[in-house]
Amino acid sequence: MVAASKRLLPYVLRHRRRLLLGLSCVVAMTSVSLLSPWVLKYAIDDLTVGVTRGKLGLYGALLLGIAAVGGCFRFLMRRLIVGVSREIEYDIRNDFYAHLERLSLSYFQSERTGDIMSRATNDLSAVRMMAGPAIMYSVNTILVFCIAIILMFSIDIRLTLIALMPLPFVSLLVKFFGSAIHRRFEEIQAQLSHMSAVVQEALAGVRVVRAYRQEEFEIERFRIANRTYLERNRGLIQLQGLFYPSLALFLGFGGLLVLWLGSREVVLGQITVGEFVAFNAYLVMLTWPMIAFGWVTNMLQRGMASWKRMLEVFDAVPEITDRGGVPVEEIKGSIELRELTFAYGDGIPVLCNLSLRVEPGQTLALVGSTGSGKSTLLDLIQRLFDPPPGTVFIDGIDVRDLPLGQLRAAIGYVPQEPFLFSTTLRDNVAFGLAEDANTDVVDQSVRTAITVACLDADIEQFPRGYETTVGERGITLSGGQKQRVALARALTVDPRILILDDALSAVDTYTEERILKGLREVMGQRTSIIVAHRMSTVREADIIAVLDQGRLVEQGTHDELLALNNVYADLYHKQLLEEELAAS
Repeated sequence: MVAASKRLLPYVLRHRRRLLLGLSCVVAMTSVSLLSPWVLKYAIDDLTVGVTRGKLGLYGALLLGIAAVGGCFRFLMRRLIVGVSREIEYDIRNDFYAHLERLSLSYFQSERTGDIMSRATNDLSAVRMMAGPAIMYSVNTILVFCIAIILMFSIDIRLTLIALMPLPFVSLLVKFFGSAIHRRFEEIQAQLSHMSAVVQEALAGVRVVRAYRQEEFEIERFRIANRTYLERNRGLIQLQGLFYPSLALFLGFGGLLVLWLGSREVVLGQITVGEFVAFNAYLVMLTWPMIAFGWVTNMLQRGMASWKRMLEVFDAVPEITDRGGVPVEEIKGSIELRELTFAYGDGIPVLCNLSLRVEPGQTLALVGSTGSGKSTLLDLIQRLFDPPPGTVFIDGIDVRDLPLGQLRAAIGYVPQEPFLFSTTLRDNVAFGLAEDANTDVVDQSVRTAITVACLDADIEQFPRGYETTVGERGITLSGGQKQRVALARALTVDPRILILDDALSAVDTYTEERILKGLREVMGQRTSIIVAHRMSTVREADIIAVLDQGRLVEQGTHDELLALNNVYADLYHKQLLEEELAAS
């Protein structure tokens, strides 16, 4: 817990001036509020001697003034400290999101999106409560407790010791319930993350759920997760339900003893009526710190449990990082593989001893059955995963030594499953362009890319043209339209290397031919890598590489590979036969 607290401290110290000012207001508010019983003591003893209008007005004005000044300081302390907690929340949220953006692809393949979202929202809210209100009430509680006891000692030492008799029992209660609340809250937050993940998956896959008529199954799955969340919250509520009444019971027992013994001392004349009233007022004020101490403990335990969950994400180390490489003037686009062998975490090789070279301006086509390693090879060229040292080179430089930003900026990538944002078509296509780019330049780049992707005719039919909102993940577009929008997005960045990972599979053959013709004109002296299962897509490539179980079994032009009459020829003739059977 100490180590976790140290990790939070820099965020708090960043706003230390406002926080210290807010804590000063807490001290002032507490000091002023503790004056009221003391004024009441003098007022009662003075009015016992004789009641006059002047005395009533004086003491009434004093009490009213104390309340007004205390109220002002109370407002200021809340505004400053709660405001600081919001600033801390803002800083942590920014850093949390920035860290997520830096994490490698493998992290998101192993973690559930709903769980990450829960940590970024619910857990962060609990951390904010710990960093703001918990600090405020902790200082208030300690000050009231210490000053009230000193003033109570000044009135009657014996009564004060009697009033403090429940303290050891209160300390034991706080220790026991505090650790139990911490455990319960960790379980609740974990279940909330699971429930968020269930909702996110069901909504993201709503088409699949509808297609397989699994609405009732998903409803039941959510109901079970929600029921577990409810039961765990009930367990925490039951714990809190025992905690606060137990505190009140022990404190009430001390108050009962004070009332019984203190009234006897008043009758015997050992203390005045005013002193007895003031003592009881301080005892009542002491009751709140005791209860607030339990409440603050609850907030601290919740906040620390949530902060530890957030630190699990912060402690995740990005696998892909810049290695201090020196930027090159310009990436031209030559790609070379030197005995590339690669395996994921399970240690089973996905690519075995690949050697290949592509010059700038050439088009490389990757062909092979599903699972032969084509997409993995593309990921290694982009450093979405790190290749072994000395195996993947661009312009003769190991990709691991190229600055990551420069490498990615030189590549236009269109994945198998295009992802579109829930914004306008124009914004989706212009996604890779700088935000401060000239509007006219952006519009021209977007229109050119749209034309090459053969999407201009479709846009004319959209109700709002380029400003048409495509919906979440492009749900309002067809599969072919989504692929062409993703292609246009890659072209707007004017890439030196264009990678198409089966990116035209949902496009008809006529449109595909038009797109490929446009790409050949646009790419010019730039490098293209195409993964496709349709032979019509790859036969114009300069180099066709055939992969089989991670190995490069053939390479050459379309005519050269047909002449070999081996793997590529078998694939080609099989596809021709399938097309003839489909046509008949």
